Amino acid sequence: MRAPTLGMILGLALTLAAAPALAGQSVTLRPDTADADGVVTLGDVFEGAGAAANVAIAQRSGTMVVLDANAVQAAARRAGLDWANATGLRRIVVKAGEAATAAGPARGNVEVLTYARSLSTGEMVQPEDLVWAKVAAAPADAPRDADAVIGQSARRPLRQGAAVSLRDVAQPLVIKTGDVVTVSYEADGISLSIQGKALANGAIGDTLLVQNPTSKKTLQAVVTGPGLASIGPAADQARALGRSQIALR
Repeated sequence: MRAPTLGMILGLALTLAAAPALAGQSVTLRPDTADADGVVTLGDVFEGAGAAANVAIAQRSGTMVVLDANAVQAAARRAGLDWANATGLRRIVVKAGEAATAAGPARGNVEVLTYARSLSTGEMVQPEDLVWAKVAAAPADAPRDADAVIGQSARRPLRQGAAVSLRDVAQPLVIKTGDVVTVSYEADGISLSIQGKALANGAIGDTLLVQNPTSKKTLQAVVTGPGLASIGPAADQARALGRSQIALR
């Protein structure tokens, strides 16, 4: 039997990407996602979830949990719901419900992570940039562990001495729109690659479109590193790595 060529593999991937998904019940993301009992359900996240509203998709042990939007979309589809995610949302923040919200953020002599120095937008947070300190009020999404923000990049300028908030940071981008990206496929002893142009920014684990400069066709691939993306089994591993960095901080 003839080994599959790169054109055959990419053609199959493009065919699958273009195939229409099974129709499901259309839902929209709630403007304020929150749960009341620590169990996050599709009904907590989406309006119009109907019979699937009680399907559990995550656990919340603190004041909030950060979910991977692609994983939530997949869980919704398995439950017969259709969320288009037209804005390309990467994360969904689910906060504590009304009872916890009414209490407001923790106040008093609270020990939280603070910034040991000021950081510029896009600068990566290093272990030495964080220090525990006591403040009068902690942010509702203050991380309980420094690992939640170490290695992340600043979304905006961060002031020395300010309490750390998960909203301050995001995964660092390793691919930017227009970058040349090498897309690879490896499985069962077969190793193939092709170069294309990134049509969006991407961090490790993100799915983005890569355009073949010759045929102008696009391919969905998962970012695996600077200038690198993958399809096939390696893509699943990279996607899982990206989720593990942000899913439950």
